[in-house]
Amino acid sequence: MVVWLLGLAICAYLAICALLYLQQRRLIYYPQFTRVAPAQTDFAFQRPDAVLRGWVVNPGRQDAVLYFGGNAEAVEANRDVFAQWLPSRTVYLVAHRGYGASDGEPSEAALLADALAVYDDIARRHPDGDVAVIGRSLGSGVATHVASERPVRHLVLVTPFDSLAAVAQSHYPVFPVRLLLKDRYDSAARLPGYGGNLLVLRAGRDTVVPPAHTDRLLASFKGRARVVDFPRAGHDNLSTDPAYWPAIRDFLAPAD
Repeated sequence: MVVWLLGLAICAYLAICALLYLQQRRLIYYPQFTRVAPAQTDFAFQRPDAVLRGWVVNPGRQDAVLYFGGNAEAVEANRDVFAQWLPSRTVYLVAHRGYGASDGEPSEAALLADALAVYDDIARRHPDGDVAVIGRSLGSGVATHVASERPVRHLVLVTPFDSLAAVAQSHYPVFPVRLLLKDRYDSAARLPGYGGNLLVLRAGRDTVVPPAHTDRLLASFKGRARVVDFPRAGHDNLSTDPAYWPAIRDFLAPAD
């Protein structure tokens, strides 16, 4: 009986591992909460297999910001605050593929390739300006990749992580998540390749990306980072803190 029960437990464990592997992208990405009609957007970028869509705030400025949102984040909800706090920059809020009104299905390889292509397009639109990159949560992994591959002078990471695999393992400690995960977003491996200015906004009560994962990412950075702590903030309400937007504004302000 003991052997039979042990065998049953092992089979159940392996079945759950198989389910996690097969359904992992449904557990990672939540685009269903962000979908909108293409007619509601005012920016479109053609990729070989999809059209990425989004919104442009403060058009016509010399400098720009490219914003990569978090998981389940409707990036268009940020239009008014970006317009208010960064009036001297044109802000591009481009939904990840599969999110908002963008076509396609999300995956790490696709999102990273999309991000580089969008950055290159925006850099061409602002040939004499600075194109800063901001990434929040899941978007921090995308933003870090762009900053490590392109001449980004200003990088802002909001509730970033060392790697998605490490965060997922902390949430599912009894399963071999590190071995099962396809989309790893290893920011700690990419950030050492970035040599520009870095601002990190860290939430002290973050249960989605515990602060220890942000600290491990910071430890991988070779330069000096500006870190702003929000000890009472959680993962989702960080941007409601009165100090949040001033920190970003001051970091991106033109040098005197």
